[in-house]
Amino acid sequence: MKKGRIIFLLLFVVAVISAAVYTLQFLYAKEQAPEARYAVEAPAMGDIMKKTVSSGSIVPRKEILIKPQISGIVSKVLIEAGEIVERGDLLAVVRVVPDMGQLSSAQSRLERARINQDDAQRSYNRQSMLKQNGVISAQDFEQAETFQRQAQEEFRAAEDNLQIVRDGVADRSGEASNTEVRSTVEGMVLDVPVEVGNTVIQANTFNDGTTIAIVADMQDLIFKGNIDESEVENLHEGIALILTLGAMPGRTFNAALEFISPKGVEDNGAIQFEIRAAVALDPSDFIRAGFSANADVVLDERLDVLTLSESLVQYEGAQAYVEVQTSPQQFERRDVDLGLSDGLTVEVLSGVALGDSVKQWNQPKFD
Repeated sequence: MKKGRIIFLLLFVVAVISAAVYTLQFLYAKEQAPEARYAVEAPAMGDIMKKTVSSGSIVPRKEILIKPQISGIVSKVLIEAGEIVERGDLLAVVRVVPDMGQLSSAQSRLERARINQDDAQRSYNRQSMLKQNGVISAQDFEQAETFQRQAQEEFRAAEDNLQIVRDGVADRSGEASNTEVRSTVEGMVLDVPVEVGNTVIQANTFNDGTTIAIVADMQDLIFKGNIDESEVENLHEGIALILTLGAMPGRTFNAALEFISPKGVEDNGAIQFEIRAAVALDPSDFIRAGFSANADVVLDERLDVLTLSESLVQYEGAQAYVEVQTSPQQFERRDVDLGLSDGLTVEVLSGVALGDSVKQWNQPKFD
């Protein structure tokens, strides 16, 4: 019986000692656990821009399609894409392929004019002899003379008409010729979609005609893109755009919005509105037509204002606040009024000042 009590007491002592050792180890480990420490960040003066992005391309404001004045076959092409041309420069020459019906009609007209001219000449000769003999009056002779001149003019007009139908130009037209295709504007040739031997058609009621060349002023470019319906009401003419081109990395170009389409178009389930903006270029800048571009559309901006990282701001309901360091790793709450935000940085209207240290509450470090 006594032996059993001794064993029980020994077991009890061992249990008490084990509990005491465990407690001491727990308290020691707790004292050695690292304390959470928070980094801080100071507000700064800066600019904030609220932007949206529009994708599109750079194109000339006007691309002029140069078309022939007659139908025929291209016999000469005198320019290539990339060349600079002036108004009136010769671009190509077209050889006429006459319409057989028009040619036959022109030949018939010329023959009738020849008959009338011969008849008028014979009448003039008779009237001239009669006048010399004093048989007719001066008035009768003048009528014969007028008839002769009219017949001669009609004959020359019929000759010109036949030459135009057959050759595309009349001898009396001098340098003017509708077989010569000349530039109507000055600028750069963007494309020459025809070659020697191609058949071309003049523009008419039923046909747009064949384009001989496309000419544009490459110093007058616009950005043409689309913007989502959720952003379109924030835009207005004159708003600034910042363009980046995939083909010209590292460079940006300024532009000013000048057109917002009044009608949206559905694109992949979303309504898009076309926008156009004038691109500001230096005389030395050259951008090729059709370059793809992204436009940062500046919806609103604040310049030289107190800013703070959005990641430092906490919210309690609708009230924004931050925690400002009062002493090392000691912080107090301060309510703040915020202004414009670009999603990463926000304008601070009140609550903190330059020199304050704001807690990075979501980035603790452990010592």
